[in-house]
Parts: sequence; C-alpha cells; structure tokens
Amino acid sequence: MSHSYPLFIAGQWREGESTIANHNPSDTDDLVGHYAQASVAQVGEAIDAARQAQREWAKSGLEPRYAALMAIGDELVARKDELGRLLSREEGKPLAEGVGEVYRSAQFFHYYAAEVLRQLDERVDSVRPGVEIDTRREPVGVVGVISPWNFPLATAVWKIAPALAFGNAVVFKPANLVPASAWALTEIISRQALPPGTFNLLMGPGSSVGDALISSPDIHALSFTGSLDVGRRVAAATAGNLVKCQLEMGSKNALIVADDADLDLAVEAAFAGAYSGTGQKCTASSRLIVTEAVHDAFVEKLIARLDRATVGHALAEGVQIGPVADARQLESNLAWIERAREQGALLAYGGERLERETPGYYMAPTLFTDTTNDMAINREEVFGPIACVIKVADAETAIETLNDTNFGLTAGIITDSLKLANAFKARADTGCVMVNLATAGTDYHVPFGGRKDSSFGPREQGRYAREFYTVVKTCYVKA
Repeated sequence: MSHSYPLFIAGQWREGESTIANHNPSDTDDLVGHYAQASVAQVGEAIDAARQAQREWAKSGLEPRYAALMAIGDELVARKDELGRLLSREEGKPLAEGVGEVYRSAQFFHYYAAEVLRQLDERVDSVRPGVEIDTRREPVGVVGVISPWNFPLATAVWKIAPALAFGNAVVFKPANLVPASAWALTEIISRQALPPGTFNLLMGPGSSVGDALISSPDIHALSFTGSLDVGRRVAAATAGNLVKCQLEMGSKNALIVADDADLDLAVEAAFAGAYSGTGQKCTASSRLIVTEAVHDAFVEKLIARLDRATVGHALAEGVQIGPVADARQLESNLAWIERAREQGALLAYGGERLERETPGYYMAPTLFTDTTNDMAINREEVFGPIACVIKVADAETAIETLNDTNFGLTAGIITDSLKLANAFKARADTGCVMVNLATAGTDYHVPFGGRKDSSFGPREQGRYAREFYTVVKTCYVKA
C-alpha cells in the first residue's frame, strides 16, 4: 500500500472526500502516492480559517515573518536533492532541472524574507499648512493561489512567498497532476510559527475545488498560472465578486536568428528554449524565426543537436529530455504533429512516440521546417517538445513576424549587432526579451509577465509583487 497524503486546513492535516493516485510519467508502474481531494465545503472552511489567521499574521511583526520565510528557504536548500528527485519523479523533467527548481524556490523565500525588512512607507507634505501625509502598504488579505503542473514548486512559490511576506494568508490549490511537490512544500510550511490557517493546502480538480475558490466572495485576491481558456474563466469569476486578479497564461514565444548570429550559440539557445523541460513551459521558444541567409546552416546544426539529445527516464543519468506529463499531453502533442503535416509543414526531425525500458510518456523532440506564421501550430500554444522554423527575408521581417501573435510573454534574438539588438528590445511586443540567451529562465528579483493574451494584472516577482499582494492606504495627520 502506498502512503496517503492529506489536506492541510486551519493548521491541521485533514482527510478529503476521496483520493487520487499520482503516477510517475517516466514509469507509470511507479506510484508516488495517494493524495486527498478536497470537497467544496472544505474550500469554504479553508477560506474561513485564512480570514481569521490573516489578521493575526499581519500583526505578527517583521522579524517573525522574516524568520519563517528564511527557515522555509533554508530547508528547501538543505533538501534540494531529495525534493528535486520527488519533483522530477512526479512531473518528468530531468533530475538536474528538478533540483534546480527546488533551489530556485528556496531563493524566492530568501528574497522575500529580505523584502519583509525592506517595507518602507513614504511621507509627503500636504498642500495644506500643518498637515502631514504618509502612504503605507497593507496586506490585501486572503490570497487564493492556483498553480500549474509544469513548474509544480517554483511557480507556486513565487506567489506564496510574497503573499506571506506582505502579511497575507494563503489558500493554495496546486495542479492535480502534481500534488506531491505541493504537499512536500506544505509539510515544510506547516512546521513554521504561523497562526493556524495562515497557509492552507487544497488538492483537488479545478472543476470543483478550483471553481469554488475562484468564485468565492470571501477571498481578496487570486493569482493564477495556467491556460488562456481557464484564465478567462478565472477573470470572469473573480470580476463578479470584485476580487483582485492576477493571471499568467499561454504564449507562443519566438527566437530570432539573425544574419550575423553565432550559429552554435543560436542552436544551444533554441535547444534550451524549445526542448528543456520537454517543451512544457510558458517561456518555450516554439517559433524559430530564421533569416534566409543562415536558415539552411542553422537547421542542419539544430537537427544534429537534436540527434545528440538523450530522451529517457527523468531520474536517469545523462537524460536531457524527460517524458511529457501524462497520456493526455502526449496524445495532444502527437495530434498537433499530424495537424501541422496536414497544413504543409515539413517534419524535419522526430515526431513519434518513443519506447524506453520503463513504460512512460516519451516522445522524440520534434522540428518542423517550411512553416508559416499563419499555421495553427504557430498560432496556438502546444506545450510539448515541438519547434517550428519560419524562414524570413531579413531582420525587419523577423521582428514583424515575432509580433504577429495574440500572445506576448517572451522573445529572444541571436545577433552580434548592437543596433539590431536595441531595435529588437524596443519593438518586441513582449513582457520579457532576451538577447543572445534562451527564452527559458528568468531571475527571481525582477518582474516577470507578458502582454496581450499572455498576462493580465500586476507583474509577478521582484519588488513588483507588492503591487498585487498589498493595498495602499493614504493617511492625513494634523498635529
């Protein structure tokens, strides 16, 4: 019998109305555990507990908050290998990426622990004699957090850490596909000196637990990362109750390879951007926009790089690409490959399911050439190890093609031209731009977010996070 993992509500471990089995996508015979599923009634209980605890947590003082966040970060660092293995086991990314995600999660807690001590208010003079004014930031209240399955720890943490740092209580619903990482994080938080109810874990399906959370009038803010379709539902539900909302959704990121690009650098940037994490990233550069002068040489080098890539069990040494997350994602990826071929794209590499020693959801990294920007595979987020090359005449056309999308999260360019790099930075309609770097990967101390259909609401990460997790109060005083 595998172990059963409960919910965490009001400072207590609680059974749910049922459980689900969590299987390893690298080896579907490997059962990670059974995880409790919350009822709709338990969502209400968690929110009520959070509302009561938040008042106490907000008054706890700076040093207790600082100490709690530092302790969480310290334990994540100390257990990065163990927890990285758990993360890779349940989600499927290679072990090095799993360990790196745990370490990055620790950095978020350490960063926001320091932000606790950097909360400085402002004082200004009034236009009226004898009146002083100060503006201060106060906690927004109870924050609902809904995180995705592709970064089961990091995405959740970059929401949870600032929420706690600024004095809020949290009701956390992780993606039901990856509950183990969320439970491990909760177990660490549960041992800190937080008022019972400050942090709550509600595992369960979005159709019940998620809907109950986003529809509640008793939360004060909701931070969501996931698909565009679900994000629109979240926006509609929270708007009805005037709940503050922050959404990070899909994208269709592009990497431009210019005439003067270092092609070895371009290939590594394309590989890291499009295929690391099995391509299951909102920052994945699935559109490779290449000028015709270097197109053939770039494609040849990229195919050779894909041919050297090792696809296999996420925990195996030397593996660079793990399995996709589950059977549903694998079926979707293979369907997209057939759809692209039907629309005229040329399959240059991969495109098939792979068999390995263990039963899992393996597929070959896939590259299409002869694609156009109006093909469906270049318009919609696929979320798999699939990239498409779009040949263009020059850098000007490349930037126009880059912006021809409903999304706008990240974009990259490989060039030795300072002039072109500056033009790209100024003209790319995205929230993040990278020059001579992969689109994957962002630093924790600076803002993250996109434009158009990729993001809605205040930016995440860095000091910009306080725009979402606090409210401003203006105080007038006449002595």
